[in-house]
Amino acid sequence: MKFHHVGVACKDIQAELQSIRQLHKIIEETPVVFDPNQQAELCMITVEDGLNIELVSGKPVENLLKKRISYYHICYEVENIDETIENLTEKGGLLISPPKEAILFNNRKVAFLMLSYGIVELLNKN
Repeated sequence: MKFHHVGVACKDIQAELQSIRQLHKIIEETPVVFDPNQQAELCMITVEDGLNIELVSGKPVENLLKKRISYYHICYEVENIDETIENLTEKGGLLISPPKEAILFNNRKVAFLMLSYGIVELLNKN
């Protein structure tokens, strides 16, 4: 597993982008897209130090935002998503969203698991 990005919950992606621009220099930014498989609006940015941040707005993060929590997940890119899910669930992880194509990542599959340290998104390398 290789670190890919941090997921941040937000109510309004455009407003969050404005806030981030006040703190960091954004060197890359995707258009905001709606992914019906995730039921969310999404945008990926890269800040000057190379950190990738995925901004997520919509149904998956509503409860977090009600609790004033903005941290959503950490994402790892993996060679084989199915094998990684099997490995992590054997070690106590709980699959909370099975693999689905993700528009933001050119239809590569993503899955979400609950691990001891929080929600983890897996992004299939191919």
